[in-house]
Amino acid sequence: MTFSPVTVEGIVFLVGEITILILLGFFFFSLLLVGISILSISSGKLYFPRFLKAGMVLVEGFAKALFRLFGIEDSEILTFFIKLHNTMNKKSFAEIPVRERAIFFPQCLRSARCPAHLSPEGLACRNCGSCSIGFWNRVLSRMGYRVFIVPGSSFIKRMVRAYHPRAIIGVGCLSEVKDGLEMADKIGLVSMGVVTQKDGCVETSVDWDKVMEVATLGVDPATIPPEAMDAVFFSPPLQEQGREGENHE
Repeated sequence: MTFSPVTVEGIVFLVGEITILILLGFFFFSLLLVGISILSISSGKLYFPRFLKAGMVLVEGFAKALFRLFGIEDSEILTFFIKLHNTMNKKSFAEIPVRERAIFFPQCLRSARCPAHLSPEGLACRNCGSCSIGFWNRVLSRMGYRVFIVPGSSFIKRMVRAYHPRAIIGVGCLSEVKDGLEMADKIGLVSMGVVTQKDGCVETSVDWDKVMEVATLGVDPATIPPEAMDAVFFSPPLQEQGREGENHE
């Protein structure tokens, strides 16, 4: 039996064929991920979240290019990624005791008249009643959360190193939340994100119902302050929230 000698040209040709097959596989895999993602975005329901989460880690950059090719806005892509991340982390987050959780609010949620000063741990809320942060700060603190109002991601890293929470909630604009969730993944924290209702640097707003929906995951209802439930279901005016919080101090 004789064997044909292996030539350099034959090796190059074989490597080329394998490379083309890998690239085609990569393309169709990305296309499948993007197709499932677009279906999830349009229906408002996540399909195959574990498959999407694992796949996006491998092909995120190329997938984003395909999203844009199909006319999907960057904001929709980020929203989808955050929703996917929250869905995957929901069970793990709920299993972590509240005393081992922290929540980070952006300073842009405060009133333009806020008298709070920056401290080594972020803004020290003075519960002045001019914005809703004071009220919810008290509610979440009574539940057992460490609450921080921070001007940037450097504060988040510092507080994580100082207090070692096992789980965090990050509130902010789309890009800030996305970056924060990725940072948490890298350092092994279970994280959940809540996006503000509008972008900006001053007097932004957040849906507190969504914040509490996340914050109360796995929490015994008996430990949730009654005024928090009233505020969520009946949405009292801002001034009432401030006065109500003061009455429970």
